[in-house]
Amino acid sequence: MSKRLIALGVVLAAALGGAALMFLDVASPVASKEPEPQSHLVDFSRWAAVLVAGDYRAQNGAPSKVFDNGRRDLGKAFAKIGFAPANMLEYSVDYDDGTQHASVPELATGLQTVAAKAKDGCLMYFTSHGTPQGMVIGNEILSPGQMRDMVGSACGDRPTVVVMSACYSGVFVAALQGPNRIIMTAARPDRTSFGCGEMDHYTFFDDCFLRAMPMAGDFPGLGALVQQCVAEREVQVKATPPSEPQVSVGSNLIFTLRWRDTPPVLPAVAPASGFPRQPT
Repeated sequence: MSKRLIALGVVLAAALGGAALMFLDVASPVASKEPEPQSHLVDFSRWAAVLVAGDYRAQNGAPSKVFDNGRRDLGKAFAKIGFAPANMLEYSVDYDDGTQHASVPELATGLQTVAAKAKDGCLMYFTSHGTPQGMVIGNEILSPGQMRDMVGSACGDRPTVVVMSACYSGVFVAALQGPNRIIMTAARPDRTSFGCGEMDHYTFFDDCFLRAMPMAGDFPGLGALVQQCVAEREVQVKATPPSEPQVSVGSNLIFTLRWRDTPPVLPAVAPASGFPRQPT
């Protein structure tokens, strides 16, 4: 009888031991690896880019490099976020080094050519004087209708960013906006912009665009930062009426066109001084 009890005890102990081991195994599952977040950064090296300085005169008619300064340094800034210089054309009416001569027909041809080889998207940045009828390109006026046809023919439905930096440049928004386009302008259709004087290094808008690029991570966010910067600058120098830069973001591009996953943390400073300084 005692032998049977001993044997039964061994069996129960083995059974309980097994159960205990099973419990410990269930209580300590192997940790599963979290999936790495996908990056949605855009490779801008396969985008066509056209940068244009449309005049060589200040608002008083005196010679000025204000528009060429912006065009030149914006080209460098776009290269830093991934745009390829090989797919970037720069135009000037002042025959500036490394540029082609700016005229409306030459701009249309150049955009068509570079967009034919860099097919992922289009970027255009024009800086010049403006009128309620359009933008000054040398002795010509580039109208919203001409710009619409130029962009539509070369870029079609590709994602496209168009920046028009000039007085009254808001007249271009309605003609250019679309679901695959981001349009930024330096002013409302009925307002002037500021900073194209003989002693200015950049226009207010171009200056703010350059200041905001290191802070932004995408084009929609960049547009908002530029609007904030321009408004603060105009308040500081008492420039009135405010130019009210316009930003139109197409429905397909609201959360896209990123070059940085996380924008850098901004310094804890007052809003009016929160943008890096550019030469004046």
